[in-house]
Amino acid sequence: MQYEKRNPVTVLLLSIVTCGIYSLYLIYTISKEVQTFRGDSSIDPGLELVLCIITCGFYEIYWYYKYGKLVYDMELNVGVNGASDMSLVLLLLPIFGFGVVSLLLLQTELNRVWDTIAPGGTNS
Repeated sequence: MQYEKRNPVTVLLLSIVTCGIYSLYLIYTISKEVQTFRGDSSIDPGLELVLCIITCGFYEIYWYYKYGKLVYDMELNVGVNGASDMSLVLLLLPIFGFGVVSLLLLQTELNRVWDTIAPGGTNS
């Protein structure tokens, strides 16, 4: 699978312009990328998305924390310089209404993983 680097500013703008629909798309896509990278069949991107929707965003808050931990583990596994566990920050930001910032931070950390395994990879 091709892992996709995404520009955090583009993520922000598309999330705002689409009133959060792009954020839901990213939740699915990031879940799928993490599942594929880790080879973890217990991760179900479709279920993650459905839970975020049917719980009116409450599960999404947990999702940021959970994927913050998973991405941190990925960073450690591939040897990202300066890897830091941002899961608590990713959990707290949406509680205070800054969920889109959590998405930006998570995507930035994923970009660091993708840069480490394939420098100069795709960027959208």
